Amino acid sequence: MMTFPALPARRARRTTVSAAAVAVVAVGLSVLSGCKGSPSGAGAPAPASSSSAASSASAAPVAGAFEPEQALAEAEKTPYAASIKGVTEAAGQELSTMTGRSNLGTLFTGRAEIRSTGLWMETVTTTDANYVRNRTQDGSGWVKTPRSPDNEANYAGYAKLLLAAGPSAKKGMETRGGVPAYHLAGHLALDQVASIDPRTHRSMKAKGVTGFDIDQWIDSQGRTVRFEQRMEMRGVQAVNKIDFSEFGPVETFAAPQG
Repeated sequence: MMTFPALPARRARRTTVSAAAVAVVAVGLSVLSGCKGSPSGAGAPAPASSSSAASSASAAPVAGAFEPEQALAEAEKTPYAASIKGVTEAAGQELSTMTGRSNLGTLFTGRAEIRSTGLWMETVTTTDANYVRNRTQDGSGWVKTPRSPDNEANYAGYAKLLLAAGPSAKKGMETRGGVPAYHLAGHLALDQVASIDPRTHRSMKAKGVTGFDIDQWIDSQGRTVRFEQRMEMRGVQAVNKIDFSEFGPVETFAAPQG
């Protein structure tokens, strides 16, 4: 779900922004499709996502334990900015990386740089427009397009969907980057995300995806610190991995100059 501005059609098929992003990504970053992560033609879900968590889980009890429901309630009160690093992989190979910074928990705005073999893109999303620059072409300038009404990054919405699945989604406290974090995980049917991430939903549905696995870690303030999304596309396992760091107050992202 990497959620950054929609890129030209060629790019949108290969990265996520969020979905929404990823996406994510998103988030958001769609995994190989359109917002922050997404695959196509996938009938079977990806393997259970618990394997990724095993490598990062703390064996000993984690100090600063909290309940995820309470943390998410706090997150809704205070929007914030975060630095984001997303990686999209398919069949175990890295396809693209996305780095940037954005506002979350409020109207999505931000900037990002997206790289893959033979492609280097920069994007800026302001309150009323998207800007894209193709850095692989010498002298390429910024192209302005209208802001998409569904270009959002609702990571808290994903966490709530996982919690709504019941106790099985609550994997417990772990440590991510030295910070206490609550690990949530589960499988979501695609139609479940239609209301919280419409762009990823639309992109994945067009490619025949019916659902995906998610691992998500949130901190005591309900902010997502890690988001992993797995699915199968045309028989190939695809994954979006997004890390969030350097949290701070909401920032202003202005239209680029030049």
